Amino acid sequence: MPIYGYRCSNCGHEFEIQQRMSDQPLKACPKCQGKLNKILYPVGISFKGSGFYTTDYGSKRKGKRPRCQIYMPSQMSSSSPPC
Repeated sequence: MPIYGYRCSNCGHEFEIQQRMSDQPLKACPKCQGKLNKILYPVGISFKGSGFYTTDYGSKRKGKRPRCQIYMPSQMSSSSPPC
């Protein structure tokens, strides 16, 4: 069950309460019976894994780009293609 935060517009009292998503929001402050407003909290997002954007939301390319090859410094020459 999620935890919701409330702030009283009359006395400024803030508190959190665990409620079901289907429960009606609280309307009266437990201290002064004033009007309550829900507090919205920022949420954290964690992107894990490689290629999240290109595999999930990227546009489909018509032609494939050639892959870069890895060269050792001893193998590098002026004719080696840059990446």
